[in-house]
Amino acid sequence: MSAVKLLAVFAENKLGQMARVTKVLADAGVNIRWMTIATSESFGVIKFLVDQCDRGFTALKDAGFTASLVEVLAIEIEDKPGAFHELAQTLTRQQVNVQNSSGLVANNRAILLIEVRDPQQARAALDGQGLRFLSQEEAMRL
Repeated sequence: MSAVKLLAVFAENKLGQMARVTKVLADAGVNIRWMTIATSESFGVIKFLVDQCDRGFTALKDAGFTASLVEVLAIEIEDKPGAFHELAQTLTRQQVNVQNSSGLVANNRAILLIEVRDPQQARAALDGQGLRFLSQEEAMRL
């Protein structure tokens, strides 16, 4: 199965925290290709697509951050109105809940990163829909 790993960091929502996290990754020689932040009042989760997940994970843990690796599906869909809706409806019909998602258009390709409880179930639900699943290596080349 093609799956993509993201590096997730649980961090306090305070001034300079992003700089502290990214310094750890920079000092470890880890290149950030994409990121997202979801915060509450006091804490949040920063997720990164990086070129060296294991190295970044170790560096963050060694620096005292709470980090984990998260498996997501990177899916290429048509860049047209309703394409994401079709994917969402298919997942809903198959009882797959999307926990987190983000997307981007790069090099004329619409790419969704979706996080679900069971990536294999989601992949099976979407098979036959004409979608292309990206590997970790392909995601790094966006």
